[in-house]
Amino acid sequence: NGRIMKCLTFFLLLPETLKKSKKSVKSNGKVPACYEIVPLALKRKMAAELYPASANTNIANSNNAAAAAANSKKNALQLQQSAQPPPPPQLQNLNNNNLESANWQSFHPTLRERNALMFNNELMADVHFIVGPPGASRKVPAHKYVLAVGSSVFYAMFYGDLAEVKSEIHIPDVEPAAFLILLNDEIDLEADTVLATLYAAKKYIVPALAKACVNFLETSLEAKNACVLLSQSRLFEEPELTQRCWEVIDAQAEMALKSEGFCEIDQQTLEIIVTREALNTKEVVVFEAVLNWAEAECKRQGLPATPRNKRSVLGKALYLVRIPTMTLEEFANGAAQSDILTLEETHNIFLWYTAANKPKLEFPLTKRKGLVPQRCHRFQSSAYRSNQWRYRGRCDSIQFAVDKRIFIAGLGLYGSSCGKAEYSVKIELKRLGVVLAQNLTKFTSDGSSNTFSVWFEHPVQVEQDTFYNVSAILDGNELSYFGQEGMTEVQCGKVTFQFQCSSDSTNGTGVQGGQIPELIFYA
Repeated sequence: NGRIMKCLTFFLLLPETLKKSKKSVKSNGKVPACYEIVPLALKRKMAAELYPASANTNIANSNNAAAAAANSKKNALQLQQSAQPPPPPQLQNLNNNNLESANWQSFHPTLRERNALMFNNELMADVHFIVGPPGASRKVPAHKYVLAVGSSVFYAMFYGDLAEVKSEIHIPDVEPAAFLILLNDEIDLEADTVLATLYAAKKYIVPALAKACVNFLETSLEAKNACVLLSQSRLFEEPELTQRCWEVIDAQAEMALKSEGFCEIDQQTLEIIVTREALNTKEVVVFEAVLNWAEAECKRQGLPATPRNKRSVLGKALYLVRIPTMTLEEFANGAAQSDILTLEETHNIFLWYTAANKPKLEFPLTKRKGLVPQRCHRFQSSAYRSNQWRYRGRCDSIQFAVDKRIFIAGLGLYGSSCGKAEYSVKIELKRLGVVLAQNLTKFTSDGSSNTFSVWFEHPVQVEQDTFYNVSAILDGNELSYFGQEGMTEVQCGKVTFQFQCSSDSTNGTGVQGGQIPELIFYA
């Protein structure tokens, strides 16, 4: 009975034996025949137990009957323990591609789950990629079938007429992190790798991943990275992203041109930006940005940043700056002392400002059109009374939301109803209690019911379908006009505004009446 129990135990534990045998095969590098699965020592032991050679052997074995019985009980206990289901195998990580169970398929019932296990896994990998530039490359295992069903480029590479037969394929122009995102079904983008991932998605024609990258870039687009993204969107031929970049650059031109990202763009993008008619900034800001770019380009080319070298790297871009549209004071204090213009150019521009017979200049003479501000007026009428509207430091506030992305540039406010008067005012824009922009300034009213513009230092991007809080704290001794018959929804061009009362308002302003009659914006 003991021998029979051992035999049964052996066959029940055979898969574990096979697993151990496979590991030994990998280490030996030899493929054994079927009968070689069972080790030779174990075969001899089984033969001796099942077919005893003589009675002497039986007598000898009978002396160990008690030990055999004890072993059989022990083996039975081990058999019972081994019959319990093993824990599910853990997924492989990027550093360990070995699955922990020979029966790993049982723990992942769907085809998608089982295919997910193959991501960056050596198991059944039939091709390897050496990704990244020399010295920073990484070896990535992959599966031709999975790649081919996800990309027409990979399909042509592995199953086309000129199919690749090499077991290792070098891709030096793609970053390893971006390539792994390309292979993975789960898209997890990060700011540091999204541009490299977009390049990989474009190269291997994976539209869904490219679209995800563009959406990610659009949501993270702001003035400080708009110029860089404009350069990349032109390279990748993404017109929607290009248009979004122009919206930000035009409305927040000063912030965009003063950003570090502006100095990183290519020369062709520089020339396109400098010729832009809608740039909403002073020309002196454009000139200073061009000089900063020239200095950065000299460093990239290993040149000293001398005026001569700056002129050289700028090329025709210098003559796209509309220097004559500056004021005389701006030119005299800036461009005239920059040393980047020749003495003749500086002399001729001074004459152009002052002389009746103006010399011919190589610079554009017409001022940029910029952006035309739009105004959303939320009251249908205005009025004044002998006992209102007073201020003395109290807050007038209102909430608003829009159905399209816009840029809030300032507010229109009512002024005195008793003749000319000056007000000090602090305007503020907040979202969820966070201050996005504020400005402390003054304005003078003329006694009419007109509105008077007060501007933020820079236009502020406002996202759609989100409520923002705008407020004004005025300080003045005179009574002012106030609005009435307010509207909860106002259509202004292609933008729809919605208004709500704000809990920050302590001076009586609400949807139906009060201050802040206008929102000034670009769209």
